[in-house]
Amino acid sequence: MHNWTPDSWRSKDIRQVPAYPDKAELAAVEERLSNFPPLVFAGETRGLKDQLADVAKGKAFLLQGGDCAESFAEHHADHIRDFFRVFLQMAVVLTHGGSKPVVKVGRVAGQFAKPRSSDNETIDGVTLPSYRGDIINDIEFNEASRVPDPQRMIMAYRQSAATLNLIRAFASGGYANLERNHDWTMEFIKGTNSYEKYEGVAQKIDDAIDFMRALGINADNTPQLRETKFYTSHEALLLGYEQSLTRRDSITNDWYATSGHMLWIGDRTRDINEAHVEYFAGIKNPIGMKCGPTMEADDLLRLIDKLNPEDEAGRLTLITRFGSDKVEEHLPRLIEAVEKEGRTVVWSCDPMHGNVVKASTGYKTRPFDRILSEVKSFFEIHRQMGTYAGGVHVEMTGKDVTECVGGASAVTEAELSSRYHTYCDPRLNASQSIELAFLVAEEMKTQRTERPRELAAI
Repeated sequence: MHNWTPDSWRSKDIRQVPAYPDKAELAAVEERLSNFPPLVFAGETRGLKDQLADVAKGKAFLLQGGDCAESFAEHHADHIRDFFRVFLQMAVVLTHGGSKPVVKVGRVAGQFAKPRSSDNETIDGVTLPSYRGDIINDIEFNEASRVPDPQRMIMAYRQSAATLNLIRAFASGGYANLERNHDWTMEFIKGTNSYEKYEGVAQKIDDAIDFMRALGINADNTPQLRETKFYTSHEALLLGYEQSLTRRDSITNDWYATSGHMLWIGDRTRDINEAHVEYFAGIKNPIGMKCGPTMEADDLLRLIDKLNPEDEAGRLTLITRFGSDKVEEHLPRLIEAVEKEGRTVVWSCDPMHGNVVKASTGYKTRPFDRILSEVKSFFEIHRQMGTYAGGVHVEMTGKDVTECVGGASAVTEAELSSRYHTYCDPRLNASQSIELAFLVAEEMKTQRTERPRELAAI
């Protein structure tokens, strides 16, 4: 990558970019951002890469989740707190059930830009540019709101900084203390099956803490009991914003994206000859890449060679997103290709994006049973092929929304309109998120105890 620079992507073809009407204003905003402080630091991203290296070796598990698209309107402390507390509950369930450390990576503090299947959308005969996330334009369906506005990048930066500040306080200031694990439960979950199952795990943790306290180990002298490591991630779609926040590390002299600890390439922008892959090839952050049904094995191997030429453990996470009806067709061929070449990756399952359907009421939704089915197939295929199912990637919220049908909360299509608050795609609510965590924990337990068949036997 001796010819790589933070702006070398500009010489490549690019997809999913907004058409800003005022190029001079766009350049001025990007220049202003380039002088802002970094949101995250190189040392933090190296710490995440080390933890992801353990995932690649089967020694840890990746939990990645958060909002489909962060919004300016919903930015308040309670929203961030509720997301964080449900995320902590999911991580506790996975750690307890899987008997492995859980690497915690949120889709937060930067997840503002969204790829769209069409540049325009039509409502009641009126056609306007598509909503591309609050960092670009506004969700309100009128001509003025849909014009891409560079100033929104400044707003996104400031919101990300504020969100990071609060999450860091939660993670290190006592809120994540395991002795408080009962306090994380949301009121509206109490009385559900998810609550009863979680309380069972929480009681076992209490017993373990009592035992350790008797040995002189407590939250005061053991930081691991009162603090947690939490990292941020987002799809790096708006490359002008990313370039403005790309910094050279003073210790290693390497380039890092400082907009988030981990960035990923979407399924729509992973062409090896185009701008997004070019940008990702030069930054040293741990990175992810979405792999959908159209991903060919040879293309995947070429992308791995470009994005992780030194085969560095923890550098590359492959986030598979096929759909419950396609995972058995497509996942095995990709695993086989990667294993045959001996490449080191983290395999993570995104059971959300391939399972979107349109309800009879007109709302986009995701049936919870399809989400569970794709997760189960993901683990089963890895067991059969002798590889490690290393993570899950979900869109979820700490709120009591009605966006995905099914689950213990028994959301029906008729109920979707009651609390359908997403700015883009449907998210798991708090109860469904915890229910999914219990399923994943069971699969992790099976993965730990069963001896997988070797790839050569497939």
